[in-house]
Amino acid sequence: MFTQFKNIDTAFKHIKLFSIFLIMACTLLSGFSIWKSFDMVKTVKGKIYILANGKAIEAFSAERKNNIGVELRDHIKMFHHYFFTLDPDDKVIQANISNALNLADESAKKAFDNLKEQGYYNNLISANISQEIRVDSTKLDINQYPFQFRCYATQKLIRSTSTVTRKLITQGYVRNVSRSDNNPHGFLIQQWETLENSDEPLKP
Repeated sequence: MFTQFKNIDTAFKHIKLFSIFLIMACTLLSGFSIWKSFDMVKTVKGKIYILANGKAIEAFSAERKNNIGVELRDHIKMFHHYFFTLDPDDKVIQANISNALNLADESAKKAFDNLKEQGYYNNLISANISQEIRVDSTKLDINQYPFQFRCYATQKLIRSTSTVTRKLITQGYVRNVSRSDNNPHGFLIQQWETLENSDEPLKP
């Protein structure tokens, strides 16, 4: 009889251990499932689908701080492209300058007004001069805010008989603003100034 009780007690202990193990396994499995579900939701939220020509193209979102250097350089590049890429056509000049002024504050407007008062744009039109720019490099300081930059570029003045190459260096600061169709990166250049704009020496 005592042997029977002993066997019952042993069986009860085995069932108890098995039940504890089963509960722990279920708890771990449930926790893993919940974690995996949240991770999957986070991954799905990081996906962006762009509709182009009737087709959905998958893209991925990222923290802005991971791409801020790339976005700043592109913003600065596009501003200089619009401000300095000109053709001898008043409508082209107005359109490009308008795009540039959407990316900068009154310092760029002041520079435009000064050039206009000096007859710079009228000279481009009357002499049939096209102007192009290539941004060679942009030095950034993203450890302070507003972000300071210095832009090094090559400017070309193209005439029917010759092409003049000029060295252009500008600097300024960039601050955050709301994104829009006219300002997709959500930055604004401020305190912009030209440090150097001189003819490059002719190569022998």
